[in-house]
Amino acid sequence: MKITARLTSIFLALAPVLLALLFTTLILVVVGASPWEAYRNILAGAFESPEKIADVVAACVPLILCGVGMSITFTAGQWNVGVEGQIILGAIFATWVARNLLWPRTPVLTTMLLAGVLGGALWGTLAGLLKVYGKVHEIFGGLGLNYVAQGLAIWLIFNPWKPADGATMSGTDPFPDPAWMPRLGHLRLAPLAVLLALVVVVVAYFLLRGTRWGLELKALGKNFRSAFLLGVPSTPRLLTAFAACGGLAGLAGAIRCSARYGRMIPEISGGQGYLSLLVALLAGYRPQWVPLIALFFAAVGVGSPRLELNMHLDSSLGGVLEASVVLAVMIVNGWRALVARRQAQQAEEEIA
Repeated sequence: MKITARLTSIFLALAPVLLALLFTTLILVVVGASPWEAYRNILAGAFESPEKIADVVAACVPLILCGVGMSITFTAGQWNVGVEGQIILGAIFATWVARNLLWPRTPVLTTMLLAGVLGGALWGTLAGLLKVYGKVHEIFGGLGLNYVAQGLAIWLIFNPWKPADGATMSGTDPFPDPAWMPRLGHLRLAPLAVLLALVVVVVAYFLLRGTRWGLELKALGKNFRSAFLLGVPSTPRLLTAFAACGGLAGLAGAIRCSARYGRMIPEISGGQGYLSLLVALLAGYRPQWVPLIALFFAAVGVGSPRLELNMHLDSSLGGVLEASVVLAVMIVNGWRALVARRQAQQAEEEIA
């Protein structure tokens, strides 16, 4: 019985990936392309050299940070889609530090990262306040704040932070050397950023699994009213969940400025917030699975441009594969929930 249950669990875990591959394969066949060559090119584009592997790992970092943050708010039953704006605010706060505090590397990097956390946490808390006190649904509040944050970033880059050469589309002037996060040799990978992301995963796992705070967030997510009636301080817990998610997103923004671009650019979020939503969904809101899912998305993102170079296929096919996986997971999860409800109804009928 245990073996059957384990095999069923493994099959259900693999089913979404198999369905997504089947769907993407059908699309490739319809357009007359070789599925094998397409998948081989994606893998080669992501892992064929140390430089590509470093790019994949670097791309994982913001997805891990934001994915873990969204797992926290999802645990509390909240859809914090304002992560894009929280990334931007973290980048803005970090950029201010880099431009104004001409300190040695260690203190300025530390201050930049802390400022990024603060900026994102404040923006996340604002989304929580709109939800709790303004009765604004977190999805609409988050989307609205994303637009405000993007507008603020563009205004700063085109006005007070305008670069000396006037090329505003490329962002601000480059940061001073101490504000750049050290990279691994000639690779575009900052080991400190990877370490921070992994530490966040471990800390979030134990906070959600082994603390009263995590238990109360789960209670709010399962049944908000019942948790409130049982004495869970709902408002403070929701606000801390939004602040924690925003802080991690802000940290991702600071890292993208310091480790990747060395400046503030207009599109500093790069859609990482929305992509991390998919990462959190696939991970089942469990922080321990976020790095693996983030690795998949990062590999597809880095490897898919190879399709255009070698097969004359649009690189957006990688996005089709990613979206297919998410859709397949939702279908499988919906089917499992339906089966569970029917089994529960049958059990109730037998008892009656």
